[in-house]
Amino acid sequence: MDLLAVGASPADFAAARTQMAFTLGFHIVLASIGIGLPALMLLADWRALRTGDAVYRELAHRWAKATGVLFAVGAVSGTVLSFEMGTLWPRFMDTYGQVFGVAFALEGIAFFIEAIFIGIYLYGRDRLPPRVHLLTGVPIVLAGLLSAFFVVTVNAWMNQPRGFRLVDGRVIDVRPLAAMFNPATPPQAAHLILASLMVCSFIVASVYAVALLRDRRRGVTDRYHRLGFAIPFTLGAVLTPLQVIVGDWAVRFVADRQPIKFAAMEGIEHTEAGVPLKIGVFEIPNALSIALRFDPDATLRGLDAWPVEDRPPDAIVHLAYQLMIGIGVALLALAFWWAWTHRHLIRARRGRPGGRSPVRWSPWLLRAATLAGVGAAIAMEAGWTVTEVGRQPWIVYGVMRTTEAVNPAPGLRFGLYVVLVVYAALAAATISVLLRMRRPAAAPAEPDGEDGERP
Repeated sequence: MDLLAVGASPADFAAARTQMAFTLGFHIVLASIGIGLPALMLLADWRALRTGDAVYRELAHRWAKATGVLFAVGAVSGTVLSFEMGTLWPRFMDTYGQVFGVAFALEGIAFFIEAIFIGIYLYGRDRLPPRVHLLTGVPIVLAGLLSAFFVVTVNAWMNQPRGFRLVDGRVIDVRPLAAMFNPATPPQAAHLILASLMVCSFIVASVYAVALLRDRRRGVTDRYHRLGFAIPFTLGAVLTPLQVIVGDWAVRFVADRQPIKFAAMEGIEHTEAGVPLKIGVFEIPNALSIALRFDPDATLRGLDAWPVEDRPPDAIVHLAYQLMIGIGVALLALAFWWAWTHRHLIRARRGRPGGRSPVRWSPWLLRAATLAGVGAAIAMEAGWTVTEVGRQPWIVYGVMRTTEAVNPAPGLRFGLYVVLVVYAALAAATISVLLRMRRPAAAPAEPDGEDGERP
């Protein structure tokens, strides 16, 4: 359908897409922290209950307060996204809302459960028995995971629409469960949840890595910062190899079910046999055919196999995919570096009573860890760019084009300007509040050389 025929100007259409991309990119990082931080909070609280260690309890308390703040901000940005679905893409919602509406309803229920138990956990800290208080944190983690799952089923459905029939432009025979559990749901849900936990873990660890580097310059080590770094970084390091496996599963799924997106991701311009693997400006002959089909001479379809009007913006998709893969490989190397270092710490610890070790974490490891948080967030954004831009020009793959879904009302670009200003203020306020929540006093210091406290 012609863009002007539906009443939307090119400027308004571009503004609608930009606004959706910006708000989604803003929200996805908050959502990732909202999924991962309660898990870290609960882990620290469990360790405090088991060991009686006040440092674990302090970490759990700090992370719980940050969870409350970021949950509130994430609720605001998530609400904006839900309104944008109706204001920017009303034809999409009007036609297919009945198909995936159940998933959004279930996500709302999970959201309310999470909100209720965050309140109970925060205000019940010194009012409930420790074990009961710990248990009130379990629904927060589970509800966060379920909320993410239900939302991603909608995006998965947009990539693999199921659970309805389209007759004369009308949706009939709606089957919500078939829509939710479409073929794309398992790989996308697993990939997103692992990515969210990784992003949160590396972001939190990077904050404490900065503090550890600062403490080194002062000639002291702060156990609070050591544990604050070790807990999330260990979780991120453990999940990274799993994410590589799940990521490979997701890519193979795209290659089978959305081959045009795969061609854009890998930069395959022409259909050919023995396709090379492109890594930046370098190419490895036949490597992509081997990796995907286990055959060096396998033929893979290129972008020229589809009409020009059906092709996604391949340059953006390819760049985002390369960026995601590059950061993922770097995080994997960092995870192995951490495992190797931790192996030596365990060995050193066995020879000394009290669990202390003279082995120090390398300052270069800590410097790399400070970059891991930003890198993981960028990889998350790049991954969503691949998913969303790679599906274009379809809002529902193979069924409805994005130009058919946009609001025909004029003036959409003014909404973009308002959103940019409001979100800038929201981001500044959030950062200000989090900075004010830092500990007012320095933690007890120990002589330098006592690093390696067990996490």
